[in-house]
Amino acid sequence: MPPAKKRPRAYDHARTRTAVLAQYAHVRDAVAALTPDQLDRPTRLGDWAVRDLVAHIAQGLGSVSRDLALPEPPGPRPATTLLEWPPAVAAVVRDPGAPAPAAGRPDLLALYGEVEAAFLADVPATGTGDRLLPTRVGSMRLTDYLVTRAVELVVHTDDLNEALGLEVPYDRQALAACTRLLADTLADRAPGGSVEVRVPPFAVVQCIGGPKHTRGTPPNVVETSPLTWIRLATGRTEWARALEDAEVSASGERADLAALLPLLR
Repeated sequence: MPPAKKRPRAYDHARTRTAVLAQYAHVRDAVAALTPDQLDRPTRLGDWAVRDLVAHIAQGLGSVSRDLALPEPPGPRPATTLLEWPPAVAAVVRDPGAPAPAAGRPDLLALYGEVEAAFLADVPATGTGDRLLPTRVGSMRLTDYLVTRAVELVVHTDDLNEALGLEVPYDRQALAACTRLLADTLADRAPGGSVEVRVPPFAVVQCIGGPKHTRGTPPNVVETSPLTWIRLATGRTEWARALEDAEVSASGERADLAALLPLLR
């Protein structure tokens, strides 16, 4: 009999909205200081330059206002839940023939201002966030979609920092939401209780079928930091490399996540 899956984690609408805005502001402030030379530098995202990355970040948040402007999808429940979002996104392959994100938008600061103003006007600061949005991967609750925006903002902030050697800060709530969703996705994808994955201070999940511990220290434990976990889950670093660099500790014969990663690209 397969292991029972736990109830999905709930996220507070107001706190998630605040976290998204805070992380976006950190990126906006960094973009304001970038030089033309920095904007032209390469990133780890294929053929994207830094200017394409920062344009994509703004466009990702702008998708909230764009989707809110569309009619609400019919139906009593969202077609895509939070735990279904990572594999759904992984299935959406970027068209190599599509224009670069920065094409046609040379004034990046103006773009950031427009997106932020629209978000503030369109996304209510209170409420339950139950309004359905017709996103590119299916209809989602507004609050759930805001969690995905927090994930993308945090992941791409790390991409920006890596490309330019910057230290753009991470909002604590945005980092927590990103860490938790990716940890919960792992537990959902490989249900079980034989391995405990710890990402302090934000997440602890059990995964992988096999003998389950009930008390004391579990026999199979993986522990790492939030940013390393995010890089592993999104394919920014490999399991073997993280182990070699002592960025992950793994004890127990089952404490090997290599076959399960990445969760999201």
